[in-house]
Amino acid sequence: MFAIYGLLVSLVGFFVRVVALFSPKMKLFVNGRKSVFNTLADKIAPSDKTIWFHSASLGEYEQGLPVIEAMKKKFPNHKIVLTFFSPSGFEVRKNNAIADVTVYLPLDTKSNVKKFLDAVHPEMAFMIKYEFWPNYLTELKKRNIRTFLISGIFRENQAFFKWYGSFYNKALDAFEHFFVQNSRSKELLAKLKRYNATVSGDTRFDRVAAILEKDNSLAFISDFKHDMNTIVIGSSWPKDETLLVDFINKTSQNVKFIIAPHNIKDAQISELKNSISKKVVLFSDKHGKNLSEYDVFIIDTIGILTKIYSYADIAYVGGGFGNPGVHNILEPATFGVPIVIGPNYSHFAEATALVDLEGAISIDDQSELDEAFDLLLSNEDVRYEKGHICATFVQMNKNATPTIMKHFDQNDDI
Repeated sequence: MFAIYGLLVSLVGFFVRVVALFSPKMKLFVNGRKSVFNTLADKIAPSDKTIWFHSASLGEYEQGLPVIEAMKKKFPNHKIVLTFFSPSGFEVRKNNAIADVTVYLPLDTKSNVKKFLDAVHPEMAFMIKYEFWPNYLTELKKRNIRTFLISGIFRENQAFFKWYGSFYNKALDAFEHFFVQNSRSKELLAKLKRYNATVSGDTRFDRVAAILEKDNSLAFISDFKHDMNTIVIGSSWPKDETLLVDFINKTSQNVKFIIAPHNIKDAQISELKNSISKKVVLFSDKHGKNLSEYDVFIIDTIGILTKIYSYADIAYVGGGFGNPGVHNILEPATFGVPIVIGPNYSHFAEATALVDLEGAISIDDQSELDEAFDLLLSNEDVRYEKGHICATFVQMNKNATPTIMKHFDQNDDI
């Protein structure tokens, strides 16, 4: 099976290089990996002690961040090595302040794995959520490197539980301990005869709860809001924006809108702006303008959406009309904001829970979006109640990180 798997990984690598000739994202995926080993050689000495964290993309990085911070505090003499698989994670967080080295993860070939682990020589390795690369895990096991899964999720449709799953199942031998999000994941691991698991919860709750302790002020957003009810639209896609723009253009409610699209390419931003009949200002064009005079603020930059949510009276989180579904709803939730999302959220436990608790409203079409916004804008009590549900939900589910860190309290020296 390893031979077949190795062949498939090599074929994927070749295919991706071909696709990169036509896809900017795949070009980043390919080109970003060309300098990995040189970067590791420059930044990690043979004498360095290191701890390695790997995340697939941005969402997994956010999940792992509380544990990275805790481990950095507990082991201050170790370098933190952070890897990403996807450009959407690496390109956004490549200049993060928490890791000493941030690079793409080389593809999971035997030669890459050995070269990577030789360069990094981690004393511990952490995989976040569901990153299971057989060659990496097998080599980590061979080298007796302590390996952990944090905020893990296991589902019946994963390869481990299929007829061909023994190959993947064997790779799980690498993990000293599984820190999983829910009891169902622990039960599924038990079916694989793996009992070294703890239900710690989702570390994302710790990250978003900690946001409240930071300075979330943005003077230009305050100037734009001007004490008016404001709907913040985060990570929107064209399917979301079709419905949202229709509401924006026709509503007579006294409300302002902030839109932070998922894609901030110039052509898409221009198309979005031109579709709105009300007065619009772009983040990139805000200087020298009286922002309070505008009805719609389009954020054509990245990195400030979390702070913007602190100004929201209502939040719409995009992605719910696409696949795999809705984006991160915990960031607006932590600020006690009622949330509206599209219909595709079943793969996200936090979204499912908040819809069930009625802190979030799922809509299927234009009429349901109009009804949800009109209700929340016109009824302050409903708006407060749903926002309170969201904030309480975050606070009640935090502290996954302390549960994980207890595992290391007895061995400060690793």
